[in-house]
Amino acid sequence: MTELEASLQGWMELSVDEVFDNFNALEPDRQFDSGFKDTRFLYIPGARADRVLLVAHADTVYDDIPGYQASIEYTGGVYSSKLADAGIGADDRAGCALLWELNDLGHSLLITSGEEKGCIASLAIAGQYPGLMDELNGHRFMVQFDRRHARDYKCYDVGTDTFRAFIEANTGYTEPDRKASTDIRVLARDICGVNVSVGYYNEHTPQETLVFSEWHHTLETVRRWLSQPDLPRFERRADAGE
Repeated sequence: MTELEASLQGWMELSVDEVFDNFNALEPDRQFDSGFKDTRFLYIPGARADRVLLVAHADTVYDDIPGYQASIEYTGGVYSSKLADAGIGADDRAGCALLWELNDLGHSLLITSGEEKGCIASLAIAGQYPGLMDELNGHRFMVQFDRRHARDYKCYDVGTDTFRAFIEANTGYTEPDRKASTDIRVLARDICGVNVSVGYYNEHTPQETLVFSEWHHTLETVRRWLSQPDLPRFERRADAGE
């Protein structure tokens, strides 16, 4: 197992509080950590003038199981659960691991909680922190890492045709449909947002798996994409009729 493979497994073995603790240590003088349990979120503003907001959620569907801790087997490049009644929490600890690896790009980070129960922390931000909502929507666009499969993306109702073309040109990923929801549907009020694949399958079940090569492909793809200078801003109202 490589150092990066071990690090990814380590993220899935953490508790929600430990995920927040790790990110808290990154920029202790610049962060905004608020809320409790399902309403908790952590925002670390990026230093770039053309900054993008990178989003993942710390919670999993297994967190309310008394004494739950992921027990993971790694074979043939695939992480799976040793537990009969719970998965590995790749949804969305694998997304948190991606934010960690991309932190050096200078973009902003937002880690939420309560996503699995209806985007609770994101709704709290939207309803109780108007100044923060304004700041979040001052970014060029949002990228969330909370999508199954290898090379999918979804913009739901917070993308435009122009933004979708930009995503596809820079990633090669495709949008299967516009159904379901996640944090960006709450947070992307003025700007466009996209949710991209991180390589997990059968989420919310004991059969959940995570394919390292697919997670790593998204890491490298997004790193190339978001390392570009002068990233454009994409506003939701930019395409008439959407």
